[in-house]
Amino acid sequence: MRKILTFSILGSLLIIVASGCSRDKRPDEYRSSMLENLPFVYKMTVQQGNIITEEMIDQLQPGMTRRQVQYLLGTPLLTDFFHNDRWDYTYTIKRGHQPMEIRYLTLYFAEDSLVRIEGDIKPDPARAESREPREILVKVPDHEGRKGLVERGLKAVGLDPEE
Repeated sequence: MRKILTFSILGSLLIIVASGCSRDKRPDEYRSSMLENLPFVYKMTVQQGNIITEEMIDQLQPGMTRRQVQYLLGTPLLTDFFHNDRWDYTYTIKRGHQPMEIRYLTLYFAEDSLVRIEGDIKPDPARAESREPREILVKVPDHEGRKGLVERGLKAVGLDPEE
């Protein structure tokens, strides 16, 4: 009789605890702290998507193939399964306590060639011409050939293969 009474009390307590937990409804959105908006709290920069610059967009021209566009801008972030002729490039950046910056670029193709460009930044030929051409010089150090194991072994013995 004691066991039945003990189990019934434990069972009712378990039901009360379980129902109490289910009543605690959490908000659907993220609950943030008041402290995270203080200026001395560090918030890291978060970038997502394809970085798209004005220089890259100025190089776009109608008639470019998909491969040329992909070489220039990278793989699109969104490709619609139902609209194969549309590529969407989206770029977002959130710097610390500043508001998030969002840039959109949508490209439309017809039979593998670029026909229309929409977005926040459009190609501007005047801007492209006003930009000074950059010459990139890469200085490559002279190559000093490293000798392999066999050549070093022969040289150690006194049989230098170069001579």
